[in-house]
Amino acid sequence: MENELVAYISSHVHLSEELKKVVVESSDIQTFQKGTVLLDENSIAKENFFVLKGCVRSYLIKDGEDVTLELYTEGQPVIPKNFGKEVPSRHFLECMEDCTLNVGSQEHEAKMFQKYPQFETICRIIGEVILEKQQELFTHYKITSAEDRYVHLRATRPDLLQRVPQYHIASYLGLTPQSLSRIRKRLSEKQG
Repeated sequence: MENELVAYISSHVHLSEELKKVVVESSDIQTFQKGTVLLDENSIAKENFFVLKGCVRSYLIKDGEDVTLELYTEGQPVIPKNFGKEVPSRHFLECMEDCTLNVGSQEHEAKMFQKYPQFETICRIIGEVILEKQQELFTHYKITSAEDRYVHLRATRPDLLQRVPQYHIASYLGLTPQSLSRIRKRLSEKQG
């Protein structure tokens, strides 16, 4: 599974054989059962994660409602807002399935940066990639209709529709479950 982390990093920046070995040897791979809360509201985000297997949901509670912010699956980094800061989180992170995650910490990163300074550059590049993807998703969310958001999700991440309960999918898309059901019915009728 460590090779997946190496593959992810290598897809964004060249890693020497030495650095590949360092990534594998310094990995902290842990398993978590479905339902495990990795971070809860008002806790300090001391860990970040890389999903090797499973699905992690980021959400918050707004006006008593559970709002899904993001769904992370294989090959995706999970970096909680305020990671590495002594600021209480407003978000929750929960395992939607049994998960295998590489777990990182600010202390581990500092040691890696000191011992292997090139990791700072690698992390900056990957951070820029993550930010760009988040900006694209935000823009797409702002300029498209609810139906277009669902169609896009179905085209780009069809596995989520089988792995995550529909009420979480609806929340992720900014919809009520009833609205999502109507959209799905309308699309089904168009195709049928």
